[in-house]
Amino acid sequence: MPHIPPLDPNVAARKGFRESEERLKRFWTAVDVAEGEGGWAVRLDGRGPKTPAGAALALPTEAAARLAADEWAAQGEFLDPATMPATRLASTAIDRVSQAREPVADEIAAFAGSDLLCYLAEDPASLVEQQARQWAPWRAWASVELGVHLEPAEGIIHRPQDPAAVARVRELALRLDDFALAGLAMATPLLGSAILALALQRGAVSGAEAFELSRLDEAFQESRWGIDEEAAERTAARRAEAELLERWFRALQG
Repeated sequence: MPHIPPLDPNVAARKGFRESEERLKRFWTAVDVAEGEGGWAVRLDGRGPKTPAGAALALPTEAAARLAADEWAAQGEFLDPATMPATRLASTAIDRVSQAREPVADEIAAFAGSDLLCYLAEDPASLVEQQARQWAPWRAWASVELGVHLEPAEGIIHRPQDPAAVARVRELALRLDDFALAGLAMATPLLGSAILALALQRGAVSGAEAFELSRLDEAFQESRWGIDEEAAERTAARRAEAELLERWFRALQG
């Protein structure tokens, strides 16, 4: 998440999240959601957990609230925050993004200034062809659908983009509510591309497809040199994040 202090992953208690060094046992039996003044709230035995800052864990749609509620329902004897990405995203949106919308949008826009989709390999020919075939349609999509025209370049030397294109990405980010903006802020560095992140947010690409597009070079190297177990685990974890973001954005649409 761009320059947003990370939420402590070891937090939770009966009255909500709180910092703790101890493993926390499950303290609830039933999980549901209920609509209230602040949106759709997660309920644990009829009581609402809170964010680390003490706010109600309330989301804008029933589908988004159920995404978080399912994580609480799936917990075993002990709470495992690592298995609760939607809950963490919601808490980040409520506690952090709501207080730093413009800085978050600035950093998303900065990715457009050096977007992954604009840095093409010079060789080998097979990778050059693959990038041209798979990335060019998304640069065209951004130009037509977003009004963001980015120019590609070969090699790793930075090529400045039109400031108007970068400003347009910032504008699009600020149009989003806090929850969608939190998701976009997570998706952009994950994919290395503001364009792919916006395509994912808008449902134009799936999480799995966006992730594979973001790692063409990495996958090419793996095809030549192989992949070790640790790298495979990191790739699987990042792919799971992209797929979670697809569900997150879809749930925010209701």
